[in-house]
Amino acid sequence: MSTPKSSEVETVRDAFVQLWGSMGPFWGISPTTARIYSWLLSRAEPADTDEIMQGLEMSRGAVSMACRELREWHLVFAEKAPGSRRVTFRPATDLEKVIRNIVQIRKRREWDPVLESLREWIPRLERDRSPDAAIFRERLEALESLVALTDSMVEVFLKGGMLGRVGLKLLVKAAGGADAGPKEPAAVPAKKQPTERILEEVEES
Repeated sequence: MSTPKSSEVETVRDAFVQLWGSMGPFWGISPTTARIYSWLLSRAEPADTDEIMQGLEMSRGAVSMACRELREWHLVFAEKAPGSRRVTFRPATDLEKVIRNIVQIRKRREWDPVLESLREWIPRLERDRSPDAAIFRERLEALESLVALTDSMVEVFLKGGMLGRVGLKLLVKAAGGADAGPKEPAAVPAKKQPTERILEEVEES
Protein backbone atom coordinates (compact mmCIF):
# COMPACT_ATOMS: atom_id res chain seq x y z
CA MET A 1 0.00 0.00 0.00
CA SER A 2 2.83 2.41 0.69
CA THR A 3 4.19 2.31 -2.88
CA PRO A 4 0.98 3.44 -4.62
CA LYS A 5 0.59 6.20 -2.03
CA SER A 6 4.12 7.40 -2.65
CA SER A 7 3.50 7.29 -6.37
CA GLU A 8 0.37 9.42 -6.02
CA VAL A 9 2.19 11.91 -3.80
CA GLU A 10 4.97 12.31 -6.34
CA THR A 11 2.52 12.65 -9.24
CA VAL A 12 0.48 15.33 -7.52
CA ARG A 13 3.62 17.04 -6.22
CA ASP A 14 5.13 17.26 -9.71
CA ALA A 15 1.91 18.70 -11.13
CA PHE A 16 1.62 21.17 -8.24
CA VAL A 17 5.22 22.32 -8.65
CA GLN A 18 4.76 22.85 -12.39
CA LEU A 19 1.52 24.76 -11.86
CA TRP A 20 2.97 26.97 -9.13
CA GLY A 21 6.05 27.64 -11.23
CA SER A 22 3.92 28.86 -14.11
CA MET A 23 2.06 31.17 -11.72
CA GLY A 24 5.26 32.66 -10.29
CA PRO A 25 5.44 35.67 -12.63
CA PHE A 26 1.84 36.54 -11.74
CA TRP A 27 2.91 36.95 -8.11
CA GLY A 28 6.06 38.78 -9.12
CA ILE A 29 8.56 36.00 -8.42
CA SER A 30 10.56 33.84 -10.78
CA PRO A 31 9.32 30.38 -11.83
CA THR A 32 12.32 28.80 -10.09
CA THR A 33 11.51 30.54 -6.82
CA ALA A 34 7.85 29.57 -7.07
CA ARG A 35 8.72 25.95 -7.80
CA ILE A 36 10.97 25.68 -4.74
CA TYR A 37 8.32 27.16 -2.47
CA SER A 38 5.62 24.80 -3.78
CA TRP A 39 7.98 21.81 -3.47
CA LEU A 40 8.73 22.68 0.15
CA LEU A 41 5.03 23.20 0.77
CA SER A 42 4.32 19.66 -0.42
CA ARG A 43 6.68 18.08 2.12
CA ALA A 44 6.07 17.10 5.72
CA GLU A 45 9.59 18.12 6.77
CA PRO A 46 11.92 21.04 5.95
CA ALA A 47 14.67 20.42 3.39
CA ASP A 48 18.26 21.56 2.99
CA THR A 49 19.90 22.84 -0.17
CA ASP A 50 21.13 19.42 -1.31
CA GLU A 51 17.66 17.91 -0.94
CA ILE A 52 16.09 20.74 -2.92
CA MET A 53 18.73 20.36 -5.63
CA GLN A 54 18.05 16.64 -5.90
CA GLY A 55 14.28 16.92 -5.68
CA LEU A 56 13.96 19.60 -8.34
CA GLU A 57 17.12 18.90 -10.35
CA MET A 58 18.46 22.43 -9.94
CA SER A 59 21.93 23.83 -9.53
CA ARG A 60 23.23 24.96 -6.17
CA GLY A 61 23.42 28.54 -7.36
CA ALA A 62 19.79 28.55 -8.52
CA VAL A 63 18.59 27.07 -5.23
CA SER A 64 20.67 29.51 -3.18
CA MET A 65 19.35 32.56 -5.05
CA ALA A 66 15.75 31.34 -4.94
CA CYS A 67 15.88 30.58 -1.21
CA ARG A 68 17.35 34.01 -0.54
CA GLU A 69 14.45 35.58 -2.45
CA LEU A 70 11.92 33.43 -0.60
CA ARG A 71 13.36 34.57 2.70
CA GLU A 72 13.05 38.21 1.62
CA TRP A 73 9.40 37.61 0.82
CA HIS A 74 8.97 35.81 4.19
CA LEU A 75 7.82 32.69 2.34
CA VAL A 76 10.45 30.38 3.86
CA PHE A 77 12.42 30.35 7.09
CA ALA A 78 15.98 29.10 7.45
CA GLU A 79 16.51 26.87 10.47
CA LYS A 80 19.59 25.32 12.06
CA ALA A 81 19.43 22.63 14.69
CA PRO A 82 21.54 23.27 17.85
CA GLY A 83 25.06 21.96 17.35
CA SER A 84 24.52 21.41 13.62
CA ARG A 85 25.79 23.39 10.66
CA ARG A 86 23.05 22.03 8.39
CA VAL A 87 20.55 24.71 7.35
CA THR A 88 17.07 23.62 6.38
CA PHE A 89 14.29 25.65 4.82
CA ARG A 90 10.77 25.52 6.18
CA PRO A 91 7.92 27.05 4.14
CA ALA A 92 5.43 29.50 5.59
CA THR A 93 2.20 27.54 5.82
CA ASP A 94 -0.22 30.27 6.91
CA LEU A 95 -1.38 30.77 3.33
CA GLU A 96 -3.46 33.84 4.10
CA LYS A 97 -0.38 35.48 5.58
CA VAL A 98 1.69 34.29 2.60
CA ILE A 99 -0.70 36.02 0.20
CA ARG A 100 -0.58 39.17 2.32
CA ASN A 101 3.21 39.21 2.21
CA ILE A 102 3.20 38.85 -1.57
CA VAL A 103 0.52 41.49 -2.05
CA GLN A 104 2.24 43.93 0.31
CA ILE A 105 5.56 43.71 -1.50
CA ARG A 106 3.99 43.94 -4.95
CA LYS A 107 1.89 46.90 -3.81
CA ARG A 108 4.97 48.72 -2.58
CA ARG A 109 6.99 47.96 -5.72
CA GLU A 110 4.33 48.43 -8.39
CA TRP A 111 0.96 49.74 -7.23
CA ASP A 112 2.09 52.64 -5.04
CA PRO A 113 4.33 54.21 -7.74
CA VAL A 114 1.45 54.06 -10.24
CA LEU A 115 -0.92 55.85 -7.89
CA GLU A 116 1.74 58.39 -6.95
CA SER A 117 2.46 59.17 -10.60
CA LEU A 118 -1.22 59.56 -11.50
CA ARG A 119 -1.73 62.00 -8.63
CA GLU A 120 1.25 64.00 -9.80
CA TRP A 121 0.20 64.15 -13.46
CA ILE A 122 -3.47 65.09 -13.03
CA PRO A 123 -2.84 68.55 -11.44
CA ARG A 124 -0.26 69.29 -14.13
CA LEU A 125 -2.83 68.61 -16.84
CA GLU A 126 -5.35 70.87 -15.10
CA ARG A 127 -3.08 73.81 -15.86
CA ASP A 128 -3.15 72.98 -19.57
CA ARG A 129 -6.26 74.31 -21.37
CA SER A 130 -5.82 72.34 -24.59
CA PRO A 131 -8.47 69.81 -25.73
CA ASP A 132 -5.92 66.99 -25.54
CA ALA A 133 -5.09 67.86 -21.94
CA ALA A 134 -8.78 67.89 -20.97
CA ILE A 135 -9.44 64.45 -22.46
CA PHE A 136 -6.17 63.03 -21.14
CA ARG A 137 -6.89 64.38 -17.65
CA GLU A 138 -10.39 62.92 -17.65
CA ARG A 139 -9.06 59.47 -18.56
CA LEU A 140 -6.28 59.65 -15.98
CA GLU A 141 -8.81 60.67 -13.32
CA ALA A 142 -10.96 57.66 -14.17
CA LEU A 143 -7.90 55.44 -13.92
CA GLU A 144 -6.84 57.06 -10.64
CA SER A 145 -10.29 56.43 -9.17
CA LEU A 146 -10.14 52.76 -10.08
CA VAL A 147 -6.59 52.35 -8.79
CA ALA A 148 -7.47 54.18 -5.57
CA LEU A 149 -10.47 51.92 -5.02
CA THR A 150 -8.38 48.81 -5.53
CA ASP A 151 -5.64 50.22 -3.31
CA SER A 152 -8.14 50.84 -0.50
CA MET A 153 -9.41 47.27 -0.77
CA VAL A 154 -5.84 45.97 -0.66
CA GLU A 155 -5.12 48.04 2.46
CA VAL A 156 -8.09 46.47 4.25
CA PHE A 157 -6.90 43.01 3.23
CA LEU A 158 -3.35 43.70 4.39
CA LYS A 159 -4.62 44.84 7.78
CA GLY A 160 -6.34 41.52 8.25
CA GLY A 161 -9.87 42.66 7.50
CA MET A 162 -12.30 40.56 5.54
CA LEU A 163 -14.16 42.25 2.69
CA GLY A 164 -17.74 41.33 3.48
CA ARG A 165 -20.70 42.89 1.74
CA VAL A 166 -21.16 45.72 4.22
CA GLY A 167 -17.43 46.34 4.50
CA LEU A 168 -17.06 46.52 0.74
CA LYS A 169 -19.93 48.99 0.42
CA LEU A 170 -18.40 51.27 3.05
CA LEU A 171 -15.00 50.92 1.42
CA VAL A 172 -16.33 51.83 -2.00
CA LYS A 173 -18.17 54.82 -0.57
CA ALA A 174 -15.04 56.01 1.24
CA ALA A 175 -12.85 55.50 -1.81
CA GLY A 176 -15.21 57.60 -3.89
CA GLY A 177 -14.65 60.63 -1.67
CA ALA A 178 -11.08 60.11 -0.50
CA ASP A 179 -8.23 61.95 -2.19
CA ALA A 180 -10.47 62.79 -5.09
CA GLY A 181 -10.08 66.53 -5.01
CA PRO A 182 -12.49 68.88 -6.83
CA LYS A 183 -14.25 67.23 -9.76
CA GLU A 184 -16.24 68.67 -12.61
CA PRO A 185 -19.98 67.99 -12.05
CA ALA A 186 -20.45 66.40 -15.47
CA ALA A 187 -17.72 63.86 -14.83
CA VAL A 188 -19.02 62.56 -11.47
CA PRO A 189 -21.77 60.19 -12.74
CA ALA A 190 -19.47 58.60 -15.29
CA LYS A 191 -16.83 57.86 -12.65
CA LYS A 192 -19.35 56.24 -10.31
CA GLN A 193 -20.54 53.72 -12.86
CA PRO A 194 -17.79 51.11 -12.31
CA THR A 195 -18.32 51.39 -8.56
CA GLU A 196 -22.07 50.88 -8.92
CA ARG A 197 -21.46 47.77 -11.00
CA ILE A 198 -19.14 46.39 -8.31
CA LEU A 199 -21.79 46.92 -5.64
CA GLU A 200 -24.47 45.25 -7.75
CA GLU A 201 -22.22 42.21 -8.23
CA VAL A 202 -21.54 42.03 -4.47
CA GLU A 203 -25.27 42.19 -3.66
CA GLU A 204 -26.04 39.44 -6.16
CA SER A 205 -23.27 37.11 -4.91
